[in-house]
Amino acid sequence: MQLNDWFYPNESLTRDRWGAVVDSQIAGWNYPGIKVATLKNGETFDLEPTSLERIIVPLSGSCDVTYRLSNGEMGTQYLRGRKNVFDGPTDIVYLPTGSSINIGGIGRIAVAEAHTDQFHPVAYTAHDGVAIEMRGAGSASRQVHNFGTPANLEAERLIVCEVITPAGNWSSYPPHKHDEEKPGVESQLEEIYYFEVAVERGLTRYEDVDPIGYIRTYGSPAGEIDTLSEVRTGDIALVPYGWHGPCIAAPGYDLYYLNVMAGPGPKREWLISDDPAHGWVRDTWKMQSVDPRLPYLASK
Repeated sequence: MQLNDWFYPNESLTRDRWGAVVDSQIAGWNYPGIKVATLKNGETFDLEPTSLERIIVPLSGSCDVTYRLSNGEMGTQYLRGRKNVFDGPTDIVYLPTGSSINIGGIGRIAVAEAHTDQFHPVAYTAHDGVAIEMRGAGSASRQVHNFGTPANLEAERLIVCEVITPAGNWSSYPPHKHDEEKPGVESQLEEIYYFEVAVERGLTRYEDVDPIGYIRTYGSPAGEIDTLSEVRTGDIALVPYGWHGPCIAAPGYDLYYLNVMAGPGPKREWLISDDPAHGWVRDTWKMQSVDPRLPYLASK
């Protein structure tokens, strides 16, 4: 595999009617997955019952999620969603392994996935129940929605959150890794970044704009990887191993990414190691304030 084969521009991972699909059909990729689709009025998407636990995440718009569990239980969960990914957190639903699922509505949805045969209950999180974290400070300030992290959702393998980085700021910083299993220190997790980019919130939107951000990933003892890419809406970066960060929001453009993680470790936990050349930067945040543009909440 070439060193730059872990970055996929928008529409390069289309499959069937899905706008993007990441799963183990990608050579060298093993644990987490994602599907992204645009929903039109009256159109539905089906997910077959298989050994995958899933979280349905409205990116924009709203949807009905109808499901049948492996034990025969049936139900429908309405997700009110949001205007767009920069409009605060959304409500989500977790569905256990072996569920058949039908999704219909208007907008754009992401389905985060991870392999498991272990059953956990259906879990709905309302938008106002999502744990919002302000991470970093100064120009490293970003907003994290922790709806699918171990402290906030019962699941077997799947770890999911989303991050908003205001224009001009850096996130996924300092560079860090989670590619070795070191109990209590670091967990082995593959990670998906799904990106969206838009003109900075509150600015006049001009014609012919090209919102961009950047991502960097580089090799660690676990493997060689070299990604330094412009990112646009719909692009996906995969991190099978290696130091990753920063993700950079270019001036004038807000950056969003959905992180989907899973791995083979005995515990569902998200433990990282900072690149020792840059980890000291965290200490400087004690002397800075969080970017006053945050939090980004639902617009009125």
